[in-house]
Amino acid sequence: MVDVGAKPHSRRRAVAEAAVEMSPETTRLLRSLPKGDALATAQVAGIMAAKRTADLIPLCHPLPLSVVEVDLEVGDAEVRIRASAETTAQTGVEMEALVAASVAALTVYDMAKAVDKGMVVSGVRLVEKTKDPVS
Repeated sequence: MVDVGAKPHSRRRAVAEAAVEMSPETTRLLRSLPKGDALATAQVAGIMAAKRTADLIPLCHPLPLSVVEVDLEVGDAEVRIRASAETTAQTGVEMEALVAASVAALTVYDMAKAVDKGMVVSGVRLVEKTKDPVS
């Protein structure tokens, strides 16, 4: 791991996105799939994944997360996922936000794969990161 011991604590925030492209029919079924409500399950999965980022990605610092939010928006033929993570620490939370968005997208995919074989997970990216001094 990279030594961040000499760095000052800062208030850090990161936002990531992902999307799951699917048929319009699938978007109408997301809350009533055979496995259950894909949107609620994906939201919880994304939050849980952010909290486990250091267990999933080698050499990633474990962070005390102060908040993780995962929002899912259903469009005509896709689900857009926006995940944010915040902490006060010596290193950033980009990986936590990216893992949250990715796992939420994979959860939607997993829950809907029985009804839509053509889904595509796309657009996983970091869209914002901030660092503010702690007063």
